[in-house]
Amino acid sequence: MTDPSAVPPRPRTSGSAPDSIGLLRGRMLIQSRPSLVKRVSEQIAPSLSGLLLCGDSAARTAQRMRRHEGYSGVLLADPACYESAPATEDAPFPENEPAGFFLNDPLEVSLSRQRAAGVTAPITPTGYIQAEDSDALRAAVRRMVELGDPSVIFAVPIDVAWLRNEESTRQLIGFLQLVPGPKAIMLGGQMDPLARYAKAVAHLRMLIAQVPDAALVRADLAAFGALAVGALFTAFGGSSGLRHIVAPGEKAQTSRKAGGGPTAPHVLHPELMDFYLGDVLAKKYGGASAPICECYACEGRSLDIFTSNHTPLPAQAAAHNIAVLMGWLRDLCAVAPGIERERWWHDRCRSAVDQYPVLNAALRQSGAFKVPEQLNRWALAVPESAPAPIEAPRTQRTR
Repeated sequence: MTDPSAVPPRPRTSGSAPDSIGLLRGRMLIQSRPSLVKRVSEQIAPSLSGLLLCGDSAARTAQRMRRHEGYSGVLLADPACYESAPATEDAPFPENEPAGFFLNDPLEVSLSRQRAAGVTAPITPTGYIQAEDSDALRAAVRRMVELGDPSVIFAVPIDVAWLRNEESTRQLIGFLQLVPGPKAIMLGGQMDPLARYAKAVAHLRMLIAQVPDAALVRADLAAFGALAVGALFTAFGGSSGLRHIVAPGEKAQTSRKAGGGPTAPHVLHPELMDFYLGDVLAKKYGGASAPICECYACEGRSLDIFTSNHTPLPAQAAAHNIAVLMGWLRDLCAVAPGIERERWWHDRCRSAVDQYPVLNAALRQSGAFKVPEQLNRWALAVPESAPAPIEAPRTQRTR
């Protein structure tokens, strides 16, 4: 692995953070495909959240929303080049235009297009950074240092293996500390990436604590955990495919609880803090009474009604999910930042874990609901103090 000291020193900047970045501070955005944005845009809390569009048409959709639909909230447009191409030492920001279409530098072109669309802040079109590919990460960091623009969000789509141990986490932190402006961490891997390694959650907390203006997007529960630790901002995927990254060329694996396919919309169970396909959720409750949801979208509807993908159930399920998330966000933001906010998040996760055996006993089904591994790890991460600092990377190479 290449040592980050090979990267040129960070240029000096003066003045305060750009107003656009200030607008993002402390928010949890909802990440959405452009085609599904109408399902979530009216449900978010404007003062605490915003939209992060994702994909090839993200900038085009953002421009339409700004110019023709009058959308004035926080709005980002992630090109998501990491979905289709890896970052390399020669091309950390891959070309994503049609073959033969002459353009200048892909990074400059993407940033210019996003700015023209009226986004709150542009995001770099970074390729997927494979595990231990320090050369690709170093090349991306070098270019960001040369750019020296703290108004640009540096997308850092990494394989979760970067968080597998302290050595690789320390090296990642060393790289990112060199970059001015926000760094949007995105985690890659099948299923639930943070469940892959025993210390991944702990190392993510260290990363957020040690890297100035670190953000976490393309996330699920970790969006709240990172915000509690002090992330600049986070983003929660509005659909299952946006809650983590699958490496380019890999087919996304599906959860067993999906019941063999997307036969119904995903529904967030508030007490269990996990998503289930609506028809699977209804089957688990069977003849028992399912919980009544009091979120502002459901207003007393039962959680077992989302049993198919027939209209209007998917839109209603999406509204329910966002409403619950916004409720958690309001509660989180009402707590003073720092250790109290971390304790609030830990207590909520701990309470959810404790609900599983209670609910299974009530249903007389010992294994009906199983605690997700990531939720369990957040519940075990007792915030007695801030995450321990990580030493700066050594100057020698570590290949």
